[in-house]
Amino acid sequence: MKKILILASALAALLAMGCQKEQASAGKVLNIYSWNEEFQSRFNDYYASKLPEDITVNWIITPFQDGAYQQKLDEALLRQNEVSADEKVDIFLVEMDYALKYVNTDFTLDVIKDIGISPDAIKNQYKYTQDVMTDSNGHLKGLTWQACPGGFVYRRSIAKDVLGTDDPNKVGAALSDWQKFDQVALEAKAKGYFMLSGYDDAFRAFSDNMTSPWVVNNKITIDPQIRAWIDQTKKYTALGYNNRASLWTAESTQGMGAKGKVFGYFGPAWFIDFIMAPSSLDDQNKPRAVGNGSYGDWAFCKGPQGFSWGGTWICAAKGSDNTDLIKEILETLTCDETVMTEIAKKSGDFTNNIPAMEAIAKSDYQNPFLGGQNHIKFFLDSATSIDKSCISPYDLGMSEKLQSSMVDYFNNKVTLDQAWENFYTAILEMYPNLSK
Repeated sequence: MKKILILASALAALLAMGCQKEQASAGKVLNIYSWNEEFQSRFNDYYASKLPEDITVNWIITPFQDGAYQQKLDEALLRQNEVSADEKVDIFLVEMDYALKYVNTDFTLDVIKDIGISPDAIKNQYKYTQDVMTDSNGHLKGLTWQACPGGFVYRRSIAKDVLGTDDPNKVGAALSDWQKFDQVALEAKAKGYFMLSGYDDAFRAFSDNMTSPWVVNNKITIDPQIRAWIDQTKKYTALGYNNRASLWTAESTQGMGAKGKVFGYFGPAWFIDFIMAPSSLDDQNKPRAVGNGSYGDWAFCKGPQGFSWGGTWICAAKGSDNTDLIKEILETLTCDETVMTEIAKKSGDFTNNIPAMEAIAKSDYQNPFLGGQNHIKFFLDSATSIDKSCISPYDLGMSEKLQSSMVDYFNNKVTLDQAWENFYTAILEMYPNLSK
């Protein structure tokens, strides 16, 4: 992690010295940096057929764990002025939690001024998706095909056993605030179920409702929403309302399978499509269909409070020799209403086009994973009200270190005071410029 910080400092220093220069020579290789295959699948499904025959796409996919992706990307960006045209970074992907690290540098191109995207072409995108990628000088540094309002994805058969119904409106009413959510957790436990998979499941439902950023004037601040998540998770762990799993582990995703005993998971549309749907299957080699594992035995409701989580933004790297191609990719994958509609209907993703989402919400669209439910309409209000004014470059580190530091407290291995001390020790090592 220290190496990542050194690289980040080197990025800033290099920019300050004005060493980054454009190279006019054009190459025939489109280099795309990412941490998983989500964007690759969107690219292949909706743009690859339009790719010029003389262009080769080179996917540089580095796992996200332990900062490996950012380290790989940072090293490549630092060499951008030294390598041949065919080795230059052309496109790279960023997530919400660390987007500002790249937005506020000259390593990202302005998609309007430098790439040539028309303001009219992006007028139907959700405002917050552009706010996130706009630097302090008003330059828009990236676009996305998705908006990420979240909710509660619950197991229909378990809801029927616990509440007597699996209807999204009725289940939603039973879970419409945290007090009601706690009551259902108690009833689910009595029936032999876990309300949540583990410690981190509800984290984003709380952290996205913070009213103050993690850092103010280089001082770490702890929002009341974070303390509320800690209190709830401690309670749920002690009472057996969760299965003591950590997010992204096999123990967590096992709860999504046919034999799973987890009532539900908090997440946005990408979590449903990219994590839950494949994890629900008994046989990965058979179609995603009812009868294969728990596929189809799920539904969606808003839950106790609205929130959003994540998102992947497409950035154009300064020095790219393929800006005309990048413009076409951005127009196709983030601006085309027909493509946005097709992505949503095929994968269930909530895409970044207001008219498309409003039309699907009013249509007879059915999501097979969600038992035929049209979940898009449940996302609409949340999508228009997402506010990202509290984001900071520290969000990823803060979230990860807090969650890992609290696990021992949840399991009675350390006191709350010691858990906080462990958090501050870890975070100040990562960000030595901050203070408690």
